[in-house]
This record gives sequence, structure tokens and C-alpha cells, in this order.
Amino acid sequence: MTHGRAGAPTVRRVRAGEGARVRELRLRAVSDPAASIAFLTTFAQELERDQAFWDERAAGGADGDSAAMFVAESGDDWIGTCTVLVRRAGDLDHTGRRSTANRADVVGVYVDPAHRGSGAIDALLDAAARWCAARGFETLSLDVHVDNARAQAVYRRAGFVATGETFTGPIGDELAMSRSLRAL
Repeated sequence: MTHGRAGAPTVRRVRAGEGARVRELRLRAVSDPAASIAFLTTFAQELERDQAFWDERAAGGADGDSAAMFVAESGDDWIGTCTVLVRRAGDLDHTGRRSTANRADVVGVYVDPAHRGSGAIDALLDAAARWCAARGFETLSLDVHVDNARAQAVYRRAGFVATGETFTGPIGDELAMSRSLRAL
């Protein structure tokens, strides 16, 4: 569990059995006005998924070394999330690209608008970075829509830099960014 400055959110890994809460937070995330350039799914698509899907997502993010889902909490409220997906060389990633090397990708990043500026995003990304570093990764990767200037600024502040790679993904032109984990 990660504790930030006074009043800052607490970050922890999701637990198996929290599928209903994972669903609720995801529905809030894809309802965000910026969601169309931040997520690969829509509110309607997420709403159609049955409870077993959400239970499986929570269980998969709770245990193991192929995925880790982190949640930011303020009191009893979930206010943010991010997930790390481990890709092995040769795997297809969430955008349909084939991985040329083992890598760890941050996906599904969201902080409730009322809690932006609270330190939640930094705590989430730091928890993801520590998890990846503990598994031997030297970098943490993510993709961000080229028009999502707000997210790019947040990621830069959190230590991510543009890799120089751009590509066209399912939601349009994307910019690849990475964060060094060598100092962790």
C-alpha cells in the first residue's frame, strides 16, 4: 500500500472479488468527456459486459505477474486506477502491435475529475513503476493519443518521455512514451 502526502489518496493493488467496484470505476472512466481519446472502449461497450467479465478482470489484476491493477482510494471511495500489462516478445499488445521485446505497458489510467491534482496519478504511476521494477523491467511504457495534451503533460511530469515512435491505433494517432525504472 502506498501513502502520499497528508490527505493524498492511498494506492493499492485491486483484490479478487472486487469486480463490481472495478466495473463502476471503469464506467465512470469511459464517461469522462476526454474518454474518446483516452480509452479503446465506450460506455455502451463496457455496459454490455457481464459481471463474470469484471470479476475476471479484478482477479487477473490482483494476482500473478502478467497484469497488475492498482486503485487509488480516498477514504472508502475509489478515485483512480491504472493497470500494467506485461507483454512478452512476440505478443500482440492492446493496439494490435507485435512486441519486439518483453515490456510492461500502462493502460486504463483514470483519475476522477474531482480528485485531479490530489497526487493520485503520481501515486498510481509510482506503484506501477515499483511493481515493474521488482519484476526486472528497466522501463515502463504507455501510449497516449497525440491530441491528448493534458495526459501527455501529466505523463511527462511523472517521468515519461516520448520514445519517438508514433503509430495509428484503434482510436487514431498515438505517441509512445516510456519511463526509466533504473533508479527504483
